[in-house]
Amino acid sequence: MGVKGLQRFVDHVCPATSVQVDLKEMAEQHRRSHPGRSPVVVVDAMACLRHWYTPEAWVHGGQWRQYLQSLKTFVDAFVAVGIGLVFFFDGVIEQKKRDEWVKRRLTNNREIAKIFQYIKAKACQPGRDMFFIPSGLATFTRFALKSMGLDTICSLQEADYEIASYASLNGCMAILGQDTDYLIYDTVPYLSVSKLRLDKLATVMYSREHLCRSLSLQMADLPLLACLLGNDVVPGNVVEGLRRQCLAGYSPSGPSARHTKEMVAAVAHYISGVARSHDGLREVERNLQRHSIGSLLEVGVESYILPGQYSPWLPHNKTSPVMGHHENAICSDEKILQVAREQHIKAESYAVYNVLNAGELSCSNTLEDELDTELPGQAIVYRPARQSIYGILLAAESNAQPDAARLCPTVKEWFVYPGNLLQQPDLVPAIPPKLPGGTPDLQTLWLTEGSQVTKLRHCTFLACFGLQDFADELLLLELPTAAACCLLIYITLQVPRVDSRAVHLASLFVRGLSVLISANSACGFPFKMVDLMPWEVFDGKLFHAKYLQSHSGCTMEDLLEKKDVLVQEFQKLKFLISTICAGKKRTILNRPRPLGAVNCERPGPHGRGNHRMSQCDQRVRGSPPYPGYQGRYPQPGSTNPAQGGGGPQPSRGPHNRRPQLAPRWSGFQGSHPGWN
Repeated sequence: MGVKGLQRFVDHVCPATSVQVDLKEMAEQHRRSHPGRSPVVVVDAMACLRHWYTPEAWVHGGQWRQYLQSLKTFVDAFVAVGIGLVFFFDGVIEQKKRDEWVKRRLTNNREIAKIFQYIKAKACQPGRDMFFIPSGLATFTRFALKSMGLDTICSLQEADYEIASYASLNGCMAILGQDTDYLIYDTVPYLSVSKLRLDKLATVMYSREHLCRSLSLQMADLPLLACLLGNDVVPGNVVEGLRRQCLAGYSPSGPSARHTKEMVAAVAHYISGVARSHDGLREVERNLQRHSIGSLLEVGVESYILPGQYSPWLPHNKTSPVMGHHENAICSDEKILQVAREQHIKAESYAVYNVLNAGELSCSNTLEDELDTELPGQAIVYRPARQSIYGILLAAESNAQPDAARLCPTVKEWFVYPGNLLQQPDLVPAIPPKLPGGTPDLQTLWLTEGSQVTKLRHCTFLACFGLQDFADELLLLELPTAAACCLLIYITLQVPRVDSRAVHLASLFVRGLSVLISANSACGFPFKMVDLMPWEVFDGKLFHAKYLQSHSGCTMEDLLEKKDVLVQEFQKLKFLISTICAGKKRTILNRPRPLGAVNCERPGPHGRGNHRMSQCDQRVRGSPPYPGYQGRYPQPGSTNPAQGGGGPQPSRGPHNRRPQLAPRWSGFQGSHPGWN
């Protein structure tokens, strides 16, 4: 992300741009210059995920309770010195940045393939140099922060633009992130999260003023500099020829080693010789010698101009676009669309507004083994459930068409899965679930109260997973357990067989939780969101260890450490899941694969069994509870599902006064029950 080559330039060529700052002192200065206003840092959460995830284990599906503690430690450090935090998350992928998004997803695929190669060769987790964030981390982090009572915002357009705009308009103290685009925006100071010392609350501030001074540019020139260096809007190959010309004119005899170091200065030197006007920008476009570029530079420069700002490089009548406005929204019900928009911004729902507004949904990479052809990717496994969710959300649009001309609405899916090169979206049909009386409308599910509506919400939610006929049995369970059972049953009905694939399966399960929260959002929040969070139902290392033990012949009693209460609970849930699967004509088969000697007894004083293993094996296969485990035991995965079916297949398509809401949050935001 950001401006190509600029981070290296400020770090190694222009050290004056990097200024060491003490955040406590910075906050005190902010209070003095802004009497009566508390200092606030706007956090680019997507840039911080890698730094927040500090648990040692990461391939197993996520150590979610340890991760929660890591987030709390981060927040507490700022709160202790009186600094408020506002967290922003990416809420959409803008079409002008889709090509760059696709490029990164394909790069991530190659990184994930190397991770699985390492696991198969070494039988242990790779080092931190190959670290990849656990699947679904961004999705669940926004809900984790909300559960702590923190201001959390999901963007309606590119998040870095909204962050820069919010910080400027609200007089915030700084932006915390790791994206050189923040050096380009004319906004509040930009702080580096990668250089952050949390124990000392010290980091590096990147100074736009010092950057401009060193390059002999004005602040208004920085957007054009970013475009000519290459960014998410203007691809590097478009400006490559002009950059070479700039470098040749700036340093005609310089060795190739100086190329990267002097490129930024060479492009800045070129800009300083161009008239600072719209005509000057058009002259630069002509020098690119690319007939297909059109007004791409103008679009790129405009993407950095915040509300109320003006650029001499743009026409005088240029204004900032309305954030998140979609002239041709899929949903024709303005009230429903407004409710969905508000829930989206407040990070109270998931995926709903994207479908109702643009009819499009994106999902990034998952830790999946693309060479394992027997275990489908999560995008394929959960597609039938998503189709049901789309069917609920878009039922009104389908019903509004005359019977003779009625077409099944489709949603454009940009989902990463093995074999998908993301050259175009999948056009996935919206198919309403089968419910007595038909699909309920969103006005009823979202804006109506009463015991019958509550029951309807639960039944509609379960219908997304084909489990509406088992509502009475499932809803007798504790809600987090009921949620886990829904996923286990659904996976059993969809996945053909399970073998030694704990890493892939863990990612599949956690991604499934995001489908649950999407269904919960669409159905008017029949469940409290907290009951669907991974830290309530899943622990990666524990799952991994129990999986390995179960495939190595350990008895159920040994798996559950001979604790009667766990054995009874497991037998009850196993019977329920098996009964429902049998009712759906799916037989669960026991097909363990020998994995070598795995100790089924409790570990010794150092957390190890009494058998011989390599150090890597001990890290992966050591019997739990491991040091630091805090949660209750999820259900061990000791059985293997039989052949399952799939939903309708998508086609391929071109690139292309507030009402009272149903309760969903509590404990920190007044009228929003749902978290406690």
